[in-house]
Amino acid sequence: MSYSPPRARKILYASDLSCGSTAAYRFEALRRLGQEMHPFDVLPYAPKNRYLSWLRFRYPAGPLVARINHDLVQVVQTIRPDIVWFDKPIFFTPATMHAIKQTGAKIVFYVQDAPFGPRNDGCWMQFLKVLRMADLHCLVRKADVARYSTWGLPWIETMFSFDPAIHFPPPLGFTDTDRDRAVSYIGFPYEQRPAFLLSLARDHKLPVFINGSRWQRMFTRDEQQYLTLGGFLAADEYRSGIWRSKINLSFVTETNEDDIAHKAVEIAACGGFLLAVRTPGHQALFEEDREAVFFLSVEECADKARFYLDRPDLRQAIAARGRERAVSSGYDNDTQLARILNRLDGISE
Repeated sequence: MSYSPPRARKILYASDLSCGSTAAYRFEALRRLGQEMHPFDVLPYAPKNRYLSWLRFRYPAGPLVARINHDLVQVVQTIRPDIVWFDKPIFFTPATMHAIKQTGAKIVFYVQDAPFGPRNDGCWMQFLKVLRMADLHCLVRKADVARYSTWGLPWIETMFSFDPAIHFPPPLGFTDTDRDRAVSYIGFPYEQRPAFLLSLARDHKLPVFINGSRWQRMFTRDEQQYLTLGGFLAADEYRSGIWRSKINLSFVTETNEDDIAHKAVEIAACGGFLLAVRTPGHQALFEEDREAVFFLSVEECADKARFYLDRPDLRQAIAARGRERAVSSGYDNDTQLARILNRLDGISE
């Protein structure tokens, strides 16, 4: 999928821009698209006290968010951006949005998490107050497309996208003998995933490798003997983990109303063999059994894992076609962000 290059603008990007975050990837993608980028990193404003940090996340109001709002307004008035881009704007108040609009800047909300899903993270109090003040909402869920259409808000449907500077295939000469991880999952222990992966390893006798935060507390000592557990992987280590895995598993977070997984797109972009839960979203992204392989139950997943573990050539062919689909269909940050900027121009005209 090709895109029309967006015109150059000055963009103030407000988000957690820590290394390895998807927001940091989008920041750099916008720079690649010729935008004049200015960061406003929210991470330094996090309280050092653990209790205050929790309290601010659950109740982002008053003194807990006063300084970040004051400083953002000061930066806006100083650099006079054309766009203020918010990635998950949970700390910013209506007064701040009014101050931004008074400068003539457009406001973009990009929200990958789910404000309206049943998970109910409890951090969306300010977001709900400023929801109608954005000039454009970037939506990654079909459920939100229906909501925002009903509400009459300006939106564009985008997707969980990969970053071409981070997610790319292994170098020439990399072969299946370099893959020392059989069945692999890299991510968080949401929902059914601990029980599912334990069943794959213990009941179906598959070698399962897991990387991510909080996994150690998910299993008893006896259960851990069936699994290989590792720590959190990001950026280059994350990509290497995908390369080294013969089979990369991907789920969706149902309590976020997800229909596709961010990791599914990233796995395919890295040239990894993707074995993902079967959803209409995944089936729309990749042709089943040609560009990716899908499952519904742990039994189906185990059967397909065994089948493909013994067929490296077939795995490689499917992975290569999945990578080509991700690139040719524009599942990358640059394509999706160019679409967003061009859509914002259409609304502004």
